[in-house]
Amino acid sequence: MRDVVLLVDAMNLFIRHFVVNPTVSNNGAHVGGFVGFLGAIRLLSEKFFPKKIYIIWEGGGSPRRRKIFPDYKKGRRPQRLNRNNDLPDTVSNHDMQIMLTIEALRHVPVTQVYVGDCEADDVIGYLVKYKLRDERCVIASSDRDLYQLLAPNVNQWSLGQKTLITPDAVIQKFGVSSNNFCVTRCFVGDSSDGIPGVDRAGFKTMSRYFSRLREQEDVSVDDIVDEAQKRAGKTALFENIVRDAELARRNWSLMFLDTSNLSASQIQKINDSFESEHSNRNKLALIRLLLREGIQTFDVDTFYMSLKNLG
Repeated sequence: MRDVVLLVDAMNLFIRHFVVNPTVSNNGAHVGGFVGFLGAIRLLSEKFFPKKIYIIWEGGGSPRRRKIFPDYKKGRRPQRLNRNNDLPDTVSNHDMQIMLTIEALRHVPVTQVYVGDCEADDVIGYLVKYKLRDERCVIASSDRDLYQLLAPNVNQWSLGQKTLITPDAVIQKFGVSSNNFCVTRCFVGDSSDGIPGVDRAGFKTMSRYFSRLREQEDVSVDDIVDEAQKRAGKTALFENIVRDAELARRNWSLMFLDTSNLSASQIQKINDSFESEHSNRNKLALIRLLLREGIQTFDVDTFYMSLKNLG
């Protein structure tokens, strides 16, 4: 796969390396998240030969979603820090490595996007749907919330599974098409974000009773509710869907990635970042940064060679 646009879910990628990579600098600081992140960018570049890379940082929770549902992500377990007991398990070290990563990437031909009070998923969704709709895109993330964006020209590289998630793969695993993945989740719910679903609704069950969800034609929450209403009495699932129709409609407002959870100013910031040209290849500056931090094991030459395809 060549000439794609790569969109990296930055915090998702960073955390994966921060919790497992034991690298320590000559200064005695844990730098596994930083080193692992840059190394992963190199590997992704060597695999996909992207012509452009967008690094999308998490800007905090969505106020609009919390207004719709105050318990949104409220029950989420706190982020796990370093798994290695010999390393410092501190928030300050975590934050230091993120800032170091951001600083380093300023010397690399990638575009970083950060929008305050805006989830990375919303930024990725907006870019894929509106700014990059005519491009072949690969999203680097292990977040299933992004499966709804998959299309013939949009795939997702799972950072956990190390495999390419395609629309066909979603149908095979979940029994629903990627364009109907979000509407199905409105009934199934999402325990990781604290979003309750309809009792007895699971992906396999929804696929079995609502075969339209497997098709490429978009199905709405109201389409499912109407069908359940017509078939009420045949199974408890239909009764539950009719009873909890408002819950499913609310879940759509929480889960669907589009402009509904973005303010005009946030959209403008995304547009400004997208349109800003960034082709900095300051190898010397990155080397100086690494020396300053006491990091001598990172192969800068190989790293920049992997990015040769970037404009």
